[in-house]
Amino acid sequence: MSPTSETAHGGRRLVIVESPAKAKTIKGYLGPGYVVEASVGHIRDLPNGAAEVPEKYTGEVRRLGVDVEHDFQPIYVVNSDKKAQVRKLKELLAESDELYLATDEDREGEAIAWHLQEVLKPKVPVHRMVFHEITKDAIRAAVANPRELNTRMVDAQETRRILDRLYGYEVSPVLWKKVMRGLSAGRVQSVATRLVVERERERIAFRSAEYWDLTGTFSTGRPGDPSDPSSLIARLNSVDGRRVAQGRDFGPDGRLKSDQVLHLDEANARALAAALTDSSFSVRSVESKPYRRSPYAPFRTTTLQQEASRKLGFGAKSTMQVAQKLYENGFITYMRTDSTTLSDTAVSAARAQVTQLYGASYLPDKPRTYAGKVKNAQEAHEAIRPSGDRFRTPAETGLSGDQFRLYELIWKRTVASQMKDAVGNSVTVRIGGTSSDGRDAEFSASGKTITFHGFMKAYVEGADDPNAELDDRERRLPQVAEGDALSAEEMSVDGHATKPPARYTEASLVKELEEREIGRPSTYASIIGTILDRGYVFKKGTALVPSFLSFAVVNLLETHFGRLVDYDFTAKMEDDLDRIAQGEAQAVPWLRRFYFGEGDDNAGAASSAGNGDGDHLGGLKELVTDLGAIDAKEISSFPVGDGIMLRVGRYGPYVERGEKDAEGHQRADVPEEMAPDELTVAYAEELLAKPSGDFELGADPVTGNQIVAKDGRYGPYVTEILPDGTPKTGKNAVKPRTASLFKSMALDTVTIDDALKLMSLPRVVGTDAEGVEITAQNGRYGPYLKKGTDSRSLTSEDQLFDITLEEALAIYAQPKQRGRAAAKPPLKELGTDPVSERPVVVKDGRFGPYVTDGETNATLRTDDSVEGITPERGYELLAEKRAKGPAKKTAKKAAKKAPAKKAPAKKATTAKKTAAKKTTAKKAAGAGTATAAKKTAAKKASASAKGSTSTDA
Repeated sequence: MSPTSETAHGGRRLVIVESPAKAKTIKGYLGPGYVVEASVGHIRDLPNGAAEVPEKYTGEVRRLGVDVEHDFQPIYVVNSDKKAQVRKLKELLAESDELYLATDEDREGEAIAWHLQEVLKPKVPVHRMVFHEITKDAIRAAVANPRELNTRMVDAQETRRILDRLYGYEVSPVLWKKVMRGLSAGRVQSVATRLVVERERERIAFRSAEYWDLTGTFSTGRPGDPSDPSSLIARLNSVDGRRVAQGRDFGPDGRLKSDQVLHLDEANARALAAALTDSSFSVRSVESKPYRRSPYAPFRTTTLQQEASRKLGFGAKSTMQVAQKLYENGFITYMRTDSTTLSDTAVSAARAQVTQLYGASYLPDKPRTYAGKVKNAQEAHEAIRPSGDRFRTPAETGLSGDQFRLYELIWKRTVASQMKDAVGNSVTVRIGGTSSDGRDAEFSASGKTITFHGFMKAYVEGADDPNAELDDRERRLPQVAEGDALSAEEMSVDGHATKPPARYTEASLVKELEEREIGRPSTYASIIGTILDRGYVFKKGTALVPSFLSFAVVNLLETHFGRLVDYDFTAKMEDDLDRIAQGEAQAVPWLRRFYFGEGDDNAGAASSAGNGDGDHLGGLKELVTDLGAIDAKEISSFPVGDGIMLRVGRYGPYVERGEKDAEGHQRADVPEEMAPDELTVAYAEELLAKPSGDFELGADPVTGNQIVAKDGRYGPYVTEILPDGTPKTGKNAVKPRTASLFKSMALDTVTIDDALKLMSLPRVVGTDAEGVEITAQNGRYGPYLKKGTDSRSLTSEDQLFDITLEEALAIYAQPKQRGRAAAKPPLKELGTDPVSERPVVVKDGRFGPYVTDGETNATLRTDDSVEGITPERGYELLAEKRAKGPAKKTAKKAAKKAPAKKAPAKKATTAKKTAAKKTTAKKAAGAGTATAAKKTAAKKASASAKGSTSTDA
């Protein structure tokens, strides 16, 4: 029985939310008299293709789903997989006296509520019910204090949806024609991709610089203790008053930015160290300053994603999936918010918990307030915090796994936000001495002591840089005074090299997008998911690496649609959209200017259309109309060096030297998982030097067919060339013999004899005493023997040709191993998972390598490798797998378990099956069946409704 069916008949008030999980929780708080049902996301949207557009629409309207000639009127259709759910909602509404639309209180939720009202056409009173947390008090207060639909928010969401449809549906086909089919462009996703590509370009152009310095260990000559160490380590700061160059003094070209600093090479550094060996040193200055650190603001969407990435190894998508479950089950407040504000109730709850857990000395006299830093933030929401007027500690929640870890993070951050500052002292000590050759050398050391930890008792923020020092880290220095003599215990010489800028991680890309005011924070998780799914970006550990394909796409967009991927332009568009939401600008004139490049005299031209200047808008339609100037080969070609070009073809990236069909022409495929900054001239030469193309091995003496060796998608193989005219399809089709090369073979060394032996497989080894044939075969998982349905693995590929019947019978004489095979040793150990706190290893499984902590298994993606996978990446894969939850059993299997009870019912059952088949066939291209809709509803039960209509095409 569904969570709402027991009250369906007596229910007088219908409450509609987005997800079944949310419906179940809310129903428990409302009780009899209320029917709570889920829309399961958006029930209506722009059509996904021309087939969904009503017949009365033709031409561009049918292609775009938007009537650009008539005030950009959107064409909305009920999603085919939602028709059954809409029918159910209409039936429930017919039995109800009132309708409560209880979708989320943001633009997307307001739009879902509006679409529900438009489609259901209620004849009873309609109320907009809003809340920020799913608790008993909050839900009952929301029922008692409904409001009207906010049409301004609906219009703002609709404008974004239309804009993204026009951008995506007009620009994406250009990519199909000039780069590759199946690609997509989007207002924010294309800019996000450009950011990742630009960072990789910086890494490619980067030239490392080597620099050296000295580190001295200086002793006070007195016994030390934890509060007063006996020695300190200081780094060389200057020589003869000239500062020693550090990494920050070099530009990306490897050259010094200024000649005012001293660049030490290895020889000079070692000479200076030797000259300082017997020198006397003294303290030249001691500078002490008070240290104070204030708590971090409570979480908003982007800061939660960043911290979950740093501390828990979650991707943005995984974070939002787990947060969604916590919200729907009443543990936290709404998780899509730009606000850092806490309600009075939340502040009181946090302050009470500070006193209870840490004591009154950690509680500030007045509650702390946090001003929002996000431009045009939707301040109607609170920050993300534990729900209720009393916060449950993590131990009191009963949560486990990822949900426990994320709740704990949110709880700690919220409580810490209402605690006192951390205070202490920071100290800088400068130490000087004169070398034996008369040079003055000055060293410096910095220390920090925390005298009162304040909020740090509860929470310390992570850092994107793994080498960065966290706020609660203390560095104690000896208590010294100016003029104190010190002795040098050790003088070490250290070599360094500058490093290219770090690639973006999900956390740092979210931060960059937010700082540039590009897109809306609530959509960043879906944007990153899109560029990963489209193959524009892949992961190496936690780093986001652009594919060669993304280089071609961004090159085309920058060259021919520069304004559309300009960072300032995209940020200005976001300002415009926010002005429309606030009623300061009109949607239709703005869309007209963006699409047609036209002003509107009646609307006050550009100022009414956008942000006051209007110069950044104008003419998408014209941009995508004339494609003749776009050279497909040119935009997909990138020089590597020494006459070698990297080209992005329809079947993947490759390097090429010379023109096709010209003498000396060379070409070789580039591994798709290779990071672009790793493609050096030397590596390209190595690829070109490898054998490529087809290797003609000779003719089969029996058939006369030519035998060739090729490098295929799944590795090298040999095959025969069938004569012209050989049927390739139909009943008489002939397939060429094909066989994979052994691991010990190579394309350039395999012979015709090797090929013929490989293609002779499977080999008949003999028959057993009962006359059953035993064959030796090479399969997907390696060499094996087969006798009837009984298969046994072989230990090497060579056994395929030399194993005897006696040896085969001896193998079959052994009892067949049942269940799991003996556990193989792990391929790699990654460390302890932060969630399960169990050791994580990489293992070799039936379908390839996978990571496991003994409880959860996650297969490595195509972009991962056993050698390259990092602990953080392993933890992330496991987190994503946990977030998905266990695989659901299909309805089909359940149906098989219900046998017919009576024989006489056979005819009726047959008739029903026939009818069902006809109905299914009839509806295949249209609405779909109720069963299909139920499956879809079940599949999306725990997912946010908003993922289906992201505000970025």
